[in-house]
Amino acid sequence: MISIIISSVNNDELLRVSDNVAATIGVPYEIIATDNSKGEKGLCEVYNAAAMRAQYDVLCFMHEDIILKTENWGTVLNDIFNNNPEVGLVGVVGGSYKSIAPSGWGGQGVNHSYCNIIQSFKYEKKQDKFCYRNPNRVKLQHVASIDGVFMCTTKKVFATHKFDEASFKGFHVYDIDFSLNIGQHYKVAVTYDILLNHLSEGKYNQVWMEDNLKLHQKWNSYLPVDMEGFDFKKSEQIEKATFKYFIRQLPELGMSVNDAFKVLYYNNRFKKLYTKLYWKLHYYILKSWILGR
Repeated sequence: MISIIISSVNNDELLRVSDNVAATIGVPYEIIATDNSKGEKGLCEVYNAAAMRAQYDVLCFMHEDIILKTENWGTVLNDIFNNNPEVGLVGVVGGSYKSIAPSGWGGQGVNHSYCNIIQSFKYEKKQDKFCYRNPNRVKLQHVASIDGVFMCTTKKVFATHKFDEASFKGFHVYDIDFSLNIGQHYKVAVTYDILLNHLSEGKYNQVWMEDNLKLHQKWNSYLPVDMEGFDFKKSEQIEKATFKYFIRQLPELGMSVNDAFKVLYYNNRFKKLYTKLYWKLHYYILKSWILGR
């Protein structure tokens, strides 16, 4: 039995996904939908409050702009948690390495994403894309963090691992923070037995980056999280490529490259783990500043 939790901003989409769930889930369920169309509450606050009202053992936090394609996916989800007590969080998209360098759930340089999702595009004129990466040919892939489009946990796990509504009051990075929180005591995983269609792509702006920087400062002493077991050369490659991408993002989002310097100053993990890279990154930031990027 599953409690589905949705922060709703569009009633038509809520009605559509509610019908879709009814037709596909295959187990008893409830939908706890919170009207957040005015954006007055952050996702962490909405999700925490709704989860406290849930009556079933499995909690599924999902976006309303999705179409679930798998028949009886509720049974699949229950089986995952029943057969894998070490698993505390399940999604359909995620990354096995969460960098020290500011990023989303994935980084640059070495492919460490795992996914099983159909991605549609609302803001760009692109064809739907079936994103599937499962190089290990498994049903359940352990990762460092998952995307917030579809995140499932249990009441037992949630009792001691809630969303951090004190730190994150908006609509960004809640998924990475939740993953890192749960990942300290349980495994986080991507399932290949549930397929869904996400009807819109993510959009990044200055608010997202500001929350992202706050997230990385919070987890400074814990990162990086490497579920892949990369050697030093590969992890350094990821950190370098991800940080350089971060530098390029700052002016594109209307922010100063000086924010990159600030990250290095408060992030002593870079200096400790990647000393040579730490000083190289200063050079890349300075070069970007001189070039006006």
